[in-house]
Amino acid sequence: MDKSFRSAFFSLIVNIACCIYHITFGAMMKSWWLLNCGTYYFVLSIARFFVIIVKKGNGFVAKLSGVMLMALSVSIAGTVILNYVNDRGEKLHEIVAITLAVYAFSKITIAAVKMVKYWRASSVKLTVLRHISFASALVSIFSLQRIMLATFEGMTEAEILIMNAATGTCIVISVFVLGVSLCCRSKGFNT
Repeated sequence: MDKSFRSAFFSLIVNIACCIYHITFGAMMKSWWLLNCGTYYFVLSIARFFVIIVKKGNGFVAKLSGVMLMALSVSIAGTVILNYVNDRGEKLHEIVAITLAVYAFSKITIAAVKMVKYWRASSVKLTVLRHISFASALVSIFSLQRIMLATFEGMTEAEILIMNAATGTCIVISVFVLGVSLCCRSKGFNT
C-alpha cells in the first residue's frame, strides 16, 4: 500500500505542475484550450490530494472522489467541444507520436489491470486511487488519438473531427460512470 501512496503522491505533484503550467500559459495566451486542460489537472489534483491526506471517513473520501470524477467529466467534455470547434490536434514528429502511443497504451494497460485486480479491494483509498488512475489513463488515450490522427495522414478533416468527437464522448461518459460508481460504492465503505 505504501508503494501505491508514493505513486499517488508523485502523480499529485505532476498534476499540480501540469495545472500550474496550463493555467499560467492559458491566461497569458488567452487560450480556452490550455485553461480547460488546467482545470482538468486541477480537479485531478484535488481528488488525489484528498485521498492522500484524509485519514478517516472512507465513505466520505470515496463519495468526494466520485463527485470529483463527475466534475472531471465536465472538464473533459469542454476539451472535446473545444477540439471539435477549434482544431483536430497537434501534428508531431512520427517518433514522438509513437513514443506517446507507447506511454498512453502502457498507462491504460496498467490502470486497467490494477482496476480489475483491486476491484473488490478492502482498502477504500486503493480503490479510489485506481478509479482516478483509470480516468486519467482514458484521457491520455483521447489525447493520443488527437495527436495520432493529426500526425499520420489517411483521414479527411471531417473524419478526424467525427472520430475525436465519438471517442471523446465515450471517455466523458466512462469517467462520469467511474464517478457514479464511487459514489454508489461509498455507502458500502465504513466511515
